[in-house]
Amino acid sequence: MNTIITPRQLLRQLHWRYAVKQFDSTRKISPEVWTALEDALVLTPSSGGLQPWAFVVVEDPAIREKLVAASYGQVKVKEASHLVVFAARQDFSETDVDAHIRRTAEVQATSVESLTPFRNSLVNGIVKGMDRPTLNAWAGRQVAIALGNVLTSAALLGIDACPMEGFVPAQYDAILGLGKKGLTTIALCTFGYRAATDTFATLPKVRFPKEQLLCYI
Repeated sequence: MNTIITPRQLLRQLHWRYAVKQFDSTRKISPEVWTALEDALVLTPSSGGLQPWAFVVVEDPAIREKLVAASYGQVKVKEASHLVVFAARQDFSETDVDAHIRRTAEVQATSVESLTPFRNSLVNGIVKGMDRPTLNAWAGRQVAIALGNVLTSAALLGIDACPMEGFVPAQYDAILGLGKKGLTTIALCTFGYRAATDTFATLPKVRFPKEQLLCYI
């Protein structure tokens, strides 16, 4: 078994992490660590490997200031070291499947033609197998996988984070120009370092007992 970290180390970091309420605006994530988190996002698994998402890293202070109002006044969107907007594709089509097939052929050194059965299964099962509302909901669920993946990755690196749904998607889409790109905002996540004044950092986690949540059949 290729154990990189121990079970104890994993659980220690998962107990350490929490949804940060206050960030230390003077502390920034190093480029090396941030690059690792970017790569963790890219490495997120998705249905069929189709990746119907975009991860918008908002760096411009003026834009982040505008997003505070669209986040019900939550200042952490501007005070955190990094802000990522998780957007889902709303016009997912056969064109996107074909782009994935071409990329697969390139990376795996095979021909596009050899991937035709895989391509057809994706088109028939996903693109043609769902109406537009269901397809958009599917894309949103893929984004949730990416959010969970990067939260755990951040915890393992000792980086604080806060997943957020307290915002107005339409306003985010307008401010960031996502609609014209066929995208819509699904979730946010702020990253950085907790402020010493954030009293939530020391509160014990509230979870139902494992026996109540896990069922072995």
